[in-house]
Amino acid sequence: MSDFKNPDDNATQALLERTRTIALVGASPKPERPSNGVMKFLLSRGYHVIPVNPGQAGGEIHGQKVVATLADISEPVDMVDIFRNSEDAGGVVDEAIAIGAKSIWMQLGVINVGAATRAQDAGLDVVMNRCPAIEIPRLFAPDWKVA
Repeated sequence: MSDFKNPDDNATQALLERTRTIALVGASPKPERPSNGVMKFLLSRGYHVIPVNPGQAGGEIHGQKVVATLADISEPVDMVDIFRNSEDAGGVVDEAIAIGAKSIWMQLGVINVGAATRAQDAGLDVVMNRCPAIEIPRLFAPDWKVA
């Protein structure tokens, strides 16, 4: 991963605590897909999660209306959680910067150092090759919920 370093545990915990609205790019309605399980987990922890998937736009996943693109979201986004391949993550990061998102979270296996660097240069916090559904239970009490 060249010289990119994820935030330390304290910074990751602070990021998760100040995050309220998460755009989940690559959300799937299929229960067997990791994005579906992570979205359900994040909702259970009190986050407002907006599913982003052009093929599902207008539908619902876990009771949340699906939008086609980040630009279709009409409210401020704290975090963009990316469930796309590493190559596609670059375009998602550029869209996240364009909508004024505060942070980028690239899921396990999603590694794009160039995109991470662009996001950091634009002032966004970046976590790469990690999963919030793993990090939240590791960093917080078992029943922790965002305020």
